Amino acid sequence: MYRQLNFQKTHLTLQCLKQRITERFPKSSLVEVCAELEALSSETEEKAKHIAEPNTTLRTIIGFTIVSALILIGVSISMMEFKPQKIAIQEMLPLIDAVLNEIIIFGAAIFFLVTLEARIKRAKALKALHEFRAIAHVIDMHQLTKDNEDQANNTASSPLRSMSNYELSRYLDYCSEMLSLTGKLAAYYAQNMPDAEVLSAVNDVEDLCNSFARKIWQKIMIIKQQES
Repeated sequence: MYRQLNFQKTHLTLQCLKQRITERFPKSSLVEVCAELEALSSETEEKAKHIAEPNTTLRTIIGFTIVSALILIGVSISMMEFKPQKIAIQEMLPLIDAVLNEIIIFGAAIFFLVTLEARIKRAKALKALHEFRAIAHVIDMHQLTKDNEDQANNTASSPLRSMSNYELSRYLDYCSEMLSLTGKLAAYYAQNMPDAEVLSAVNDVEDLCNSFARKIWQKIMIIKQQES
């Protein structure tokens, strides 16, 4: 029961987070970012399951192609007149070399066809994971200027800081939660498709989110220390 991510509970957690952000910062653009993450979450379950499902049409075509090729090769061999006693060793060597080359080419073609479905699925999963990587950067952009520095020495281009320390810590905490949920949604693809490259991409997204979250928690700790 607790050995796999429950997508519905993850999505409900994200919806609750969006509501909390809306109630505390109704005019903040962070609400829109969370809404975008919620929309991405709504697509994740169906998209991940669709990618993981076997492509029966493609498998049928590949199977038919391989069987047809084998039958064609078998028919071609059966039509050959092969008389070893009339062939010298010198004449056999080029024939053996040609046969080996054909076997290598045919084996490579079979390998390409057999792994085609996995490569198509991998490409779709990596494209979907790129969206989580992009939104993690967007979330990080929203916390860049959020700190409690003294505004006495501000310049004309300095960002306006109108939040109290409590509001600021809540805002940063919401960003941290969004990053955590982004990593969990990305992990859902690895759960449904245990491909090495997909697993690596998921780990990259989670590492990115954790790296951004550490920066956020450093700011939160500074705020807490100043309050104490």
